Amino acid sequence: MKKKFACEVDCANCAAKLEDAIKKVEGVQDATVNFLTQKLTLVAEESEFDAVLEKVVKEAKRIEPDTVITI
Repeated sequence: MKKKFACEVDCANCAAKLEDAIKKVEGVQDATVNFLTQKLTLVAEESEFDAVLEKVVKEAKRIEPDTVITI
């Protein structure tokens, strides 16, 4: 399953750091963080999507505390 979320990031470097970290989260098949559009695109199995999304939000806050992902 692929879903997009609003993702407020401060700079392109922050977006790149977030993308790298999110891709390493268990259950994430693919992820992109686009600084220009302020969007997070997340791909994960439909059956575990909510649990993976929760892990992604926690990891994003750990990497960049100012990041806001609107679910």
